[in-house]
Amino acid sequence: MGAPDLPTIPDGLVAVVKEACPACSLVVPVLEHLAEVAGLIVYTQDDPIFPADADWVIDDTDLAASWQIDLDAVPTLVRRVDGVEVARTVGWDRDDWEEFTGVTGLGDGLPVFKPG
Repeated sequence: MGAPDLPTIPDGLVAVVKEACPACSLVVPVLEHLAEVAGLIVYTQDDPIFPADADWVIDDTDLAASWQIDLDAVPTLVRRVDGVEVARTVGWDRDDWEEFTGVTGLGDGLPVFKPG
């Protein structure tokens, strides 16, 4: 019996979240916006339809993608190019996420910072 097949983590912006994480729940509007404007893909660790029942949300309840990405905390935002991670930020920090994604005006009305 071999090891389970690992998911192919796509290039671009990838976030890993879980519903039980207060910072992840806080940034749901940001995740939805980034999915729309920047092609964000979200892996969800504990609820297959959190933060939304959408084609940009991928069930990671088996944690295969999280293990492959080598996570320490959620939310984690990763940028991948040619199958390789080139940048990462953990937790919610508006300035970091705006610089990381190149999208301004993220999370208007949210606290500017919440650790993961």
